[in-house]
Amino acid sequence: MEQKFDLDKFAKTLTDKGYDGYFHTESCCAGKLKDSISEFLEAWNNGKEAPLIKNHLYLSTYLEWNGEDKPSVQCNMWVKYENRKFDLQDTEMHIKRTDRYGQLLKQSKLTNFTANSFPTVKEAIAQVTEKPKAQSSPRKRGFRM
Repeated sequence: MEQKFDLDKFAKTLTDKGYDGYFHTESCCAGKLKDSISEFLEAWNNGKEAPLIKNHLYLSTYLEWNGEDKPSVQCNMWVKYENRKFDLQDTEMHIKRTDRYGQLLKQSKLTNFTANSFPTVKEAIAQVTEKPKAQSSPRKRGFRM
């Protein structure tokens, strides 16, 4: 089954999955997902901008941001865009967790999506989050009688 969407359906699909923050489209147009893509497509039609890779749009956003002094999770997507349609099957998603200095802690790459298999924001964050280790209770030291 083909998974090609127009801009409204594509934006709604991602927003329903929790991607409701601010995006950059092709590193130039900042705003909510639909606004960012619309602004880029308008600039592209006017000849002011062009995609870095033919038939793909580059979208980036933060999935988790707790300030500059905390680790963050960033999501970068290459979404196939052809004939005014977005194709989720040819989408490539890179998720990375970095520390407060920008050093990579963990990363993940996801591909081959459908509307149902596209991960929610929580699922995407879980891909790069370390599971907390079970803590053992502290042992009392000393003599026992």
